[in-house]
Amino acid sequence: MLCQVDPQNYPQQLAAKVARLQALLPEASDVEVFPSPPQHYRARVEFRVWHEADDLYYIMFDSDTKQKVRIDACPMAIDSIAELMPRLIAALKANDVLRHKLYQVDFLASLSGEMLVTLIYRRPIAEDAGWLAAAEALRAQLPITHLIGRARHQKVCLDQDFINETLQVDGLHLHYQQIENSFTQPNPYVAQQMLHWARKVSGQRTGDLIELYCGNGNFSIALAECYGRVLATEISKTSVASAQVNIAANAVSNVQVIKMAAEEVSQALAGQVFQRLKGVELSQYDFDTILVDPPRSGLDDLTRQMVQNYPRILYISCNPETLARDLATLSQTHQLVKSALFDQFPYSHHIESGVLLQRK
Repeated sequence: MLCQVDPQNYPQQLAAKVARLQALLPEASDVEVFPSPPQHYRARVEFRVWHEADDLYYIMFDSDTKQKVRIDACPMAIDSIAELMPRLIAALKANDVLRHKLYQVDFLASLSGEMLVTLIYRRPIAEDAGWLAAAEALRAQLPITHLIGRARHQKVCLDQDFINETLQVDGLHLHYQQIENSFTQPNPYVAQQMLHWARKVSGQRTGDLIELYCGNGNFSIALAECYGRVLATEISKTSVASAQVNIAANAVSNVQVIKMAAEEVSQALAGQVFQRLKGVELSQYDFDTILVDPPRSGLDDLTRQMVQNYPRILYISCNPETLARDLATLSQTHQLVKSALFDQFPYSHHIESGVLLQRK
């Protein structure tokens, strides 16, 4: 059932994922497995809101039947969200201003204790003084650190649109700004294990790391002390700005982030001049490892060829099918030496994995 868990059968479900990954990647004979907590693991959840006479409740839609399913509790959500959900819907139900044409509620929480709630409406709210006063009172009444109201072409922030997360990895406390409506790993417990694995297989190297699709600097910052220098690239302007904030928050001095697409990086390394690289001397880097964390579509043809130029490839994948496709090409020049499965999404078919490839 949607949003529910099955802890008793979790080990068997995880074993099935391991078997599926090994079938897709037969060369990955010794997969290191990082399980999730079997419940209360998601730090980001979203629910539609259903209005039925005087009642108000959360719903999700079944992907198979397309039917709505009432959600009164969500044991997948981390404790702080699970505890807030019934209190929030009761408060919204009791307030005519806040419930009027409310369409959706999004939760974003952190292990460090912050909570951001977004209320999405099918009516204007930006000039509604009554809504603003009611929203302020709601935030004061409940354990909500930050609150956002959204409507068509409108966004009203009650102070800020991000939370601050702290992940604990190998004795380090890594600080990350996580912006509402931007990508972050939904399972912070497994996210910590992913960073641990990436650091472990990186070891302590004198060469430099280049990273594509760096997002908010999640891996770049965690891996900074494993390499001489890190050059990270990302196409999203919002993510680049967040990565800069995170670099400063962690007092990291050897990471530089630039706004470039993966194909532009390849062109720049081939000698093409980009204004955005002003002040960045690519020739001064000694890249011996490239890290890629692509979208579900995997690597494009140009990037797949480009990464083969590096002695080591660290590939984080959210789609084992496209990973297997990409490895068919990469295995012509590199061999797989380490592999891992990170169970970001228990009770689903989704598999997050990582492989380390080394030039033959």
